[in-house]
This record gives sequence, structure tokens and C-alpha cells, in this order.
Amino acid sequence: MGTVVDDAASVEFHAFFERHYAELSRLAHLLTGEPDAADDLAADALLALWHRWDRVRAADHPAAYARGVVANLARTRIRSAVRERRRIALFWSQREEKVENPDVAGVVDVQEALRRLPFRKRACVVLRHAFDLSEKDTALALGVSVGTVKSQTSKGMAELQRLLGTQKAPLNMHAAMVRTGDAGGRDR
Repeated sequence: MGTVVDDAASVEFHAFFERHYAELSRLAHLLTGEPDAADDLAADALLALWHRWDRVRAADHPAAYARGVVANLARTRIRSAVRERRRIALFWSQREEKVENPDVAGVVDVQEALRRLPFRKRACVVLRHAFDLSEKDTALALGVSVGTVKSQTSKGMAELQRLLGTQKAPLNMHAAMVRTGDAGGRDR
């Protein structure tokens, strides 16, 4: 059961939340340009404030402190997005631009089979075989261990063999995918 201080702090925080949530969400939207992310950033900021509520409520300007937390979270989100865009640009800059006499039916079949794989298997197969990344680079890109990359790639290739109905996996996944610029489907 909570104490009087805990109940008072909870009531005070709830009032702060009601007063400032919309403002913090607007700030996040203006900083990131992402309306969908704005509510999440405001909620994350308020959660962080709740964890430090004793210090925040003792501050001279708790709303200013909250705006600073939102700004820091937005900065982190923007930096992450920039890093992701750079990784994607690097991947696409390394791909072949032209494929001679592509097997269009094969490309369609491979892409359809890739779409049916669970995300992690698909990502491992695509990064390893379409983008020619090492196991280590694939692990870094996905935030998983090298062992996970090995097992998911192996399982993904076996599943592709089953889905494509052949004993041989596509030998040149890169060529199959470069034709349309699709790296694994839309359902991410």
C-alpha cells in the first residue's frame, strides 16, 4: 500500500501529465517532423520524468526540464534515423545496377518466397546473400549475435528451398533481387 507521500506525488504527477502531455507531444512533432512518433516520445519523456519525479518536482521549472527530456529523445531518434539512412544508402550503392537477361519469373518467385519468411530469417538471408554482407556485418546491422545470423540464414535458405520447390537454393539471390530493387518485401 502506498504512503501519503507516494499518493501525493502520484496525484501531482498526474496533474503535471494532464497539463503538459499535449505540449510535449507537439514539441516532439515539431522537432522530429513525425506525427506518429510524437506521442511515443512525449510518453517516453513523461515516463522518464516519473522515474525521477522527486527531483523533477523540486526543480524550479519542471516543464522546462520535461521539454529538455523531449528534445534529447528527439535528437536521439533523429540520429538513429540518419544512421539507418546511411546504412541503407551504403547497401544500395554497392549493388549492381544492371543484370543481363534476368529470369523475371525466377525473380518473382524468389521475392514471393522471401515475403513468406519470418522477418529475422528474411533479413539474414537478404543481407547475407543479396547484399553480400559478412556474418559479422549482418549481426551488427540487425543487432543480433553472429550465431543467430548463422542459424537464421541457414534456416531461411532451407525454407526458401522448400518454398521454391527445388533442391537447389537460388545461387544468385543478388541478381534475383536487383532486378526490381526489392530487398525482401513490403510486410516488414
